[in-house]
Amino acid sequence: TIMLRLLSESLGVQLRPRKLHHPSGARVELDGADEQLTTLVECWAHQGPAKVAQKSKLVADAVKLHWVAQSLSPAPERLILCVSDPAAIKHLQGSSWHGAAIAYLGVSLEVVQLPQDVVVGIVAAQKRQYR
Repeated sequence: TIMLRLLSESLGVQLRPRKLHHPSGARVELDGADEQLTTLVECWAHQGPAKVAQKSKLVADAVKLHWVAQSLSPAPERLILCVSDPAAIKHLQGSSWHGAAIAYLGVSLEVVQLPQDVVVGIVAAQKRQYR
């Protein structure tokens, strides 16, 4: 919620969680979209470098955004993966096929700065998850 609010402020558009019905019959939940569906967003609050199993998560989220966008008319203007730590997407830079695939799908990466108390809470939750 905080990430979506910060991204909304940065972009100057009101984003909120959305549930859509895809023409295939699938129900799709998006972390955020504006009312006119010109901007579609998936968020990932992970702090620190992505673990091996997590590295494909953002590719899957990008495919989801692209897939939904292809079913909308008019097509959304922006597809965004919103993250809260640049270290979490470091694996997408350089010659990474993950990063190239995300860009090819027309999805951009946006980093928002979370308040420090929120970051501390996320890091603590991550430590509990990986014991």
